[in-house]
Amino acid sequence: MIRAGVFLLLLLLVPAAFADVPPVPAAGFATALAGDVFAAALAFMAPRTLEPIGIPQMTLWGLRGLTALDPALTPELHADVLRLSAPGGALFQASAPAADDAGGWGHSAAAMAEAAWTASHLVRRAGTQGVISNFFDELFNHLDPYSRYEPPAEAAAARQRRDSQAGIGLGLVQRGTALIVASVLPDGPAAKAGIHRGDRLLAIDGSAPPAGDAPPTDASAAAARITGPAQSWVALRLRDGRGRVQNLRVQRADLPPQTVFSSVMADLLVLRITGFTHETGADVAAALTHGLASPHRPRGVVFDLRGNRGGLLGEAVTVAGSVLGSGLVGTTAGRDPAANRVLQADGTDLSAGLPVVVLVDGRSASAAEIVAAALADDRRAVVVGSTTLGKGLIQSITALPDGGELLVSWSRVLAPLGWPIQGLGVMPQICTSLGEAVRQGELDKLLLGEAPMRTAVMESRTARAPLPLTQTLEIRSACPAAIGQDADLQTARMLIENPGFYDAALLAPQFLPPHPAIVSGQGLRGG
Repeated sequence: MIRAGVFLLLLLLVPAAFADVPPVPAAGFATALAGDVFAAALAFMAPRTLEPIGIPQMTLWGLRGLTALDPALTPELHADVLRLSAPGGALFQASAPAADDAGGWGHSAAAMAEAAWTASHLVRRAGTQGVISNFFDELFNHLDPYSRYEPPAEAAAARQRRDSQAGIGLGLVQRGTALIVASVLPDGPAAKAGIHRGDRLLAIDGSAPPAGDAPPTDASAAAARITGPAQSWVALRLRDGRGRVQNLRVQRADLPPQTVFSSVMADLLVLRITGFTHETGADVAAALTHGLASPHRPRGVVFDLRGNRGGLLGEAVTVAGSVLGSGLVGTTAGRDPAANRVLQADGTDLSAGLPVVVLVDGRSASAAEIVAAALADDRRAVVVGSTTLGKGLIQSITALPDGGELLVSWSRVLAPLGWPIQGLGVMPQICTSLGEAVRQGELDKLLLGEAPMRTAVMESRTARAPLPLTQTLEIRSACPAAIGQDADLQTARMLIENPGFYDAALLAPQFLPPHPAIVSGQGLRGG
């Protein structure tokens, strides 16, 4: 439990710089609430930040938010005395709490903010929430780019985005020009309306299908049209397996958003994964099972992770396991023992051993990078595209007393071969971001049985944290981050249609560093 300390507040002479500002009662600032928020945040962060940072230092960084609001204010710590100074003298003084007293430091910071509020119209203009937000803005300026504070309104919106979206609970796949229902959420609105897997979608909200019953749009656009405000209705026309056409009105409900869109292109089963939510792993499994059950069995599988910004770590492990079966997906390491985990897939290879290509670009991040890195390191897929974003930090989230949320990076992700994703990103085995001439040169090397990106991939896979920025940039320059392009899918098709190309791009084991488990001689267990 966080204990609030009792502080001696010394309000001295108000400097002349503030004399022309009418005083405002101290009660105008929500001191107790701010103190509780600061105390809870400091207690949560102290054992979890990637590098050890003392509570006093974090508090002083945060208090510089007062200076950001009013440059005349200077928070200081001298000889165990906290002081807020202004041009005419001190506005606040108090004995510093014990170094490990998060509650004491949090409430001391709030008491200093109250003194600033009383003296400065610029601080008052920001309001209590502005003071709290500035505290965290200044604090997180000294940490990694992903740790942050979300005020109450933004936190509520983020929770809603994470948890639900108004839909009807069905997944669509595109097969040629047809939209087919690939999955139906049990007990969801679609299931209750009598929609079944295998039904063909003909129209949405009365839009007449083109000749030949072609779908009104593609799978992702159709999914967007089916979603809408909770409790609203959507009209669908479908044809079932017996050829009967039915018109249904289905009421939308708060459901996890659809993140997996399946299509068959020539001999490829293409799964576009736009994020990792609670249903992504199950949807990938359903799409693989349905897609490979076709009478015209695909020759290979493509995971399109371009533009995928990530999401839930557990779902990334599940998706990787749908191709790996069982195997190491990665490890996480942090100061808090609870942050140290072995990410172990424990599933079934639903791809039936078919060749797999993963498409990535400079926007692929976090959970998407974990999937790409795992499949590449385990030699289960060829990665095509450009170097990814390089977000290999995991945030721990806590709710704060004001209704806001704190997200603190508390662990680093290491790929199965031990290299850090953070900063480095995933280096593709086939690079498409350097232009068509370079891509054609890479294909020429594959024709000779050579891995065109071997040197760059080896440098990336043998890198170890912490990496100097110069080294990180040098490695990444071999395939600069870029937005995905048509050449990515063309390359995937060429790799799958030419097994020799695919095998050469995978890289033989002798070109890769030994597996960490082999080096240590110890087995790895899931955490």
